Parts: sequence; C-alpha cells; structure tokens
Amino acid sequence: MKKLALFLVFSILFRPLMAQQTQKPMLYGNSWMAITGKPMAATAGSMIFQQGGNAVDAACAMLAATCTMWDTLSWGGETQALIYNPKTKKVIAINAMGVAPSGATVAFFKSKGYNFPPEYGPLAATTPGTPGGLIFMLSKYGTMSLEQVLAPAMHMASGYAIEAQAANSMERDKELIKTWPYSKKVFMTHLGEKREAPEAGEIFVQKDLLATLNKMVEAEKAALKKGKSREDALMAAYDRFYKGDIAQEFVRGSKEQGGLITMEDLAKWKPIEEAPLSINYKGIDVYKLQQWTQGPVLLQALNILENFDLKGMGYNSSKYIHTVYQAMNLSFADRDFYYGDPNQTPYEPIKGLLSKDYAKQRASLIQSEKNDVHIGPGDPYPFEGKKNPYLNLLKSRGFEIDTTKRNFAPKHDLGNYTPKEVYEDRLWRGTTSIEAADKEGWVVSVTPSGGWLPACIAGNTGVGMSQRMQSFVLDSTLNPFNVVAPGKRPRVTLSPSMFLKDGKPFVSAAVQGGDTQDQNLLQFFLNMAEFNMTVQKATEAANFNTNQLWLSLGGTKTSDREPKPGQILLNTNTKEAVKAELQKMGYILSFSERTSGPINAIYFDWKHGSLWGGSSNHGEDYGIGW
Repeated sequence: MKKLALFLVFSILFRPLMAQQTQKPMLYGNSWMAITGKPMAATAGSMIFQQGGNAVDAACAMLAATCTMWDTLSWGGETQALIYNPKTKKVIAINAMGVAPSGATVAFFKSKGYNFPPEYGPLAATTPGTPGGLIFMLSKYGTMSLEQVLAPAMHMASGYAIEAQAANSMERDKELIKTWPYSKKVFMTHLGEKREAPEAGEIFVQKDLLATLNKMVEAEKAALKKGKSREDALMAAYDRFYKGDIAQEFVRGSKEQGGLITMEDLAKWKPIEEAPLSINYKGIDVYKLQQWTQGPVLLQALNILENFDLKGMGYNSSKYIHTVYQAMNLSFADRDFYYGDPNQTPYEPIKGLLSKDYAKQRASLIQSEKNDVHIGPGDPYPFEGKKNPYLNLLKSRGFEIDTTKRNFAPKHDLGNYTPKEVYEDRLWRGTTSIEAADKEGWVVSVTPSGGWLPACIAGNTGVGMSQRMQSFVLDSTLNPFNVVAPGKRPRVTLSPSMFLKDGKPFVSAAVQGGDTQDQNLLQFFLNMAEFNMTVQKATEAANFNTNQLWLSLGGTKTSDREPKPGQILLNTNTKEAVKAELQKMGYILSFSERTSGPINAIYFDWKHGSLWGGSSNHGEDYGIGW
C-alpha cells in the first residue's frame, strides 16, 4: 500500500511532465539546427555548419541532398522559402516556382480531353525552379561557394545507399517509369529481372545528374579564375543551367518525350524575392508566402479563429474541432476561388482577404451546432474599397453536392480506404521540408517539391521534371486567377511558415502533404500558442483534416477534385464522446493513426539562448543540432 501511495503521489506531481513525453526526443542546440525530410540530407546540412556555413548555406546543401534522393522531389522541381535576416530583422520570401511553358494553354489541354493538366509526364512540367532558387538564395544570403554546398549531393550522385522508400516507389511505378526512356535508364538498374528497381541499401549511382552538377560547379570555378565576384560566379553556374548546354539537353529531352518547355522559357524565367504576407495573432506575427501559394489560408484562418476562445474549448474537444474545421473551410473556399499568381492579371484581392473585418464577417457564418455544407467563397472586395468583378461568375458556380456519392479520400491521400502502407507512401511523397537556424540569427524555412517519383527525366541531364502544372485550372468558374497560361505560376500548396514574437524569431515550421499543409501547420501553431505544448509535442499531437475543398493535386477530371463536404479525418485515438458529438453535427468520420504529414520546426528559446528542434513521428524526417 505504501508503494502504491508513493506511486500515486509521483503520478500526480509529475503528470504535466509525463504528458509532454514524445515518441521522438527533442533536439537541442545553441550553435545551429538542421532538420529535413531525410536523415542523410540533415547530415549534409550539419556538414556545412561544421565547415562554418550559415543557415542559408546549410539549407541549400539540404535542398540539394533531398533533390538527389528523388522520392519526395528532384532537381527539376520548385522551391520557395522564408528567410529571417538578422541584419535587417526582416522576413523575406523567395519565389522559385517555375512557370507554365510556351504552348501551355487552356485550348491545348482541353484538346487532349483534360479538365486539369495531367499529373505525370512532360506535359505536367513547369520550368524547373529549384536550381535557380538555390543559387539565388546562396548568392544573396549565403557565404559559401556552389562547389561547397553541392559537395554532399555530388558525393551522393556518385553513389549512395538508397532508402527502401525511394527504391520501392521506383519498383511500384516501374511500368509508368519505363515509358520514359531517360527515367528507365536511371531508375531501372535491374531491367528485365523480377525486381527491376534498386533494392534497399543498394548503391544507387546517377552519372547524368553528377555530370550536370559538375557542369554548374565548373562554370562557377571558371568565372572565379577570371576574377569574377562570388555572386557573378554563382550566376555563371545559373546561366549554364538555364541558358547553356544543360538547358539545351533539358529542352531536347523534354521535347523528345512530348514536353512543351523551350529554350526561351528557361532563359526568361527568374526567381523572385518578394515581401511575405503577414498578420498578427494575439501578439505573434505570422508570415507566409504570397497568394501564388496556399499560405494565406493559414493567415485567414487565424484571423477568423481570433474571434473565438479556443483555449476555453479544450484541445481537440468536439467544439474545438468543429470551430477550427469551419474556419479552415471558409479560408479554403476563398483559396479555391481567389488565389493565383500575383505577377499576372487579374490581381487577387489579397488586402481584403486578410482584413480583420472580413474575418469577423466570415466568423459570423460559423454555425455552432452543425457543419455548413454550403460554405463558399466570400466577397473580400468591399474590404479593400472595391466592387467584386466576379459576382456573376460566383453565381454561375454550382456543382451538385451529392452526399450519397461522397468518398472522403482524395487520390493522393487515401487514408484508411487503402492498405496502410500505400496510404503512408502517398502521404510521405511529393514534398519535403527544410528548417535551418544558426547562432548569428539566420533562420530558413523551405517547402521544396516537384519531380517526385514517378518522375520523367529530361534527356541526359539526370534532372526529373516538375509535376506542378496539375495545380492550374482550365475553367475560370473554378478560379479566374489560376487559369493556365504561358509564363504563369500555378497556385501551389507549398507553404513554409515563420512566427515572430516581440520582433524576434519564435518558431519556424513547415510540413509536406498537399492540401493538408496549412491545416497541419495551423493546428501545430495553435498547439503551441494556445495550449503551451513544446515544439516536439506540437509536431506529434493528433490533429484532423478537412476535405471540404477543391483538391490541388491528383486526377484530370472535375469529379477527381470536387469538395467532399462534412468529411473529416480524425486520429484513431479520438474519444468516443467526441466522435458521437461530431456525428450529431453532421460530420462523416474517417480515421487514421496518422492525420498529418511530418512537421519539422525550430523553437527559439531566448531565455536560455538555445534552439529546440521538433520533428514529428509521422515520417523519416529528423535533424541534428549542436
């Protein structure tokens, strides 16, 4: 009895501590932190830090390494980043999203029977953005040479022990891969055998990619020998990729396989440094990329939720889940209709969308007792002093909502409707996240993507092409701001986050997972801001997903992308009482052990001068701190 009493006393006294236990340990450091989707790539970041590089240098090295590992992205994809500059104490945004190539018109895709551009192959490709984005970030905010930051990736391209995840993806998709000659050459290392893709642990060699990376480094070194500046030397490498012999082979290989990208498309494209969008949530400044991403969804949702007592509702209570679900639906309805490339007309009403008064109007639409299956886009124009030119277009929408035919799961995130291993593979693939910070104060958050398996490689470059064209629409009634056109960037799901408190970095975070990214990041942030979770606990905490939105990826038919109102994906450990209450509210429940992509984040402990790294238990993601 005495032992039992002592145990009970111990349990009561230390219950808060025990509640903070996590499946992965917290990462700590006071010099630097490097976290990304692949342990080997995090090692690449640590190598750069150990050589004296800053967080931008390390992020570029991790980006190069993850691209070389293929499964979740490759070199022909897209990159976007938020960077905190400690010298100016400002957050800046890097837009290295490719554009639709020449010939990519609505008429072209409709002539081939598509309702959306295709998911895979040469016609899915925007111009590559990652090489240019990496060089741009490195030249403006890094300290090292391209040769230094590419060294780990080049070593990997010469041969590294491939992970089971990537190897198995190659094998699973081999019939499609074999339709593209250059992909077949690279990925089918045992052509004609029962297993044609590499085995887990096999030394995977990419001679063509290594040659491409060598050419870029050679251009940099040649420029330096001529007395060029560091920045000019980096631009020489950039030009060789986008205007030189690499570009020529990329275009030749793309066209041979039916692609549209031209030399002019590559030469005209450039990465953009732009001002991020931001709002303040209860004293915390929240930064996201502009409306060519879905990032403003998180800002809109926070503006709406600021009108409710979330903490008083209780973490993941039925009332909390309902309120956050409704706020997400309202924000995603606006995303689906109003977001697009801000550098092309028509121009999005982003000022109105981020207005606190508009958020109050949207918050007033939330019904406390039931899900609203009719949530649609609002009218933000009056909140920036304008008249909405698309009211008639909004009225003309009206895809029938048939509750008898709904299936929660989108094709790229099938939850428990498919075997667990298939679901997990689809949830993990397609994007990764990179978080880096150093003692000088540089902070970098990146969500690179594109060129994931099954990837179509462009000629003998070893570079997989993007699949981001599928995020355009062909019908202006869906979104007049995101209709495909040459030279235009698609509205993408890719969405890193940065949070500042008292003018200093508070948290930097990103996650993979398509349309769920800002759902997951919203709940992660609320876990910390409202429920005082540690960064590691917040990355692992159970959350929920809505599919009451138009899907950005997967399927070329309208029926593949339509919203599924009321469908909610809950964690399998959700309390029975909560499940019952949600069903009474009209929700259609689905369950999984994993309801989030892997979240990576860094928390800044200014009291102790330390960095705390969080990396969720939902994937292979992890990091290293020092």
